[in-house]
Amino acid sequence: MAEDDSGLLDRLVHGAGRAYAKSRTAYRQGRNEGRIPRDDAGRAKIVCRRYAERRAVLLDDDGRPPCFEADHDDCQGCVEDIREGRIETWE
Repeated sequence: MAEDDSGLLDRLVHGAGRAYAKSRTAYRQGRNEGRIPRDDAGRAKIVCRRYAERRAVLLDDDGRPPCFEADHDDCQGCVEDIREGRIETWE
C-alpha cells in the first residue's frame, strides 16, 4: 500500500470514528431528554441547579436551557445531568 493510501485510510477511519461518537452522543441525549417531563407547551420541567427553583424551559439543540451560562459550574452540571438523564424534575 502506498504511503498516500494509508494516510487516506487513516483519515477515513478517524472521521468514521468521530461520526460514530457524535451519533452515539446525540442518540443518548435524545433518549434521556425524552424522559424529562414536559408541560403542555413542550417545555422541559427541570429544577435549576444554580438557583434551586422549578423552571419550564425549551432546550436548545445541545440540550441547554436558555438560562445556561457556559462559565458557571452549576450550569455545566445541569447540562451534564440533562444529557445523562439524571436532572431533577417536577410534575
